Amino acid sequence: MFGPLKKVARVLHVPTVEERELRYLSAAGDRIELEYRQREIDRGLFRRGPYGL
Repeated sequence: MFGPLKKVARVLHVPTVEERELRYLSAAGDRIELEYRQREIDRGLFRRGPYGL
């Protein structure tokens, strides 16, 4: 009964900032790239507004 409703909710789900950060870190190919991405996140890569404000 709730199967189709769950599918619709999953499609309409907007990832949280934490989910986007984790996905970004998980895509790093090696340790150097991972550290670079961590520094980007620490500087607010995913936390600033859409226009860099």
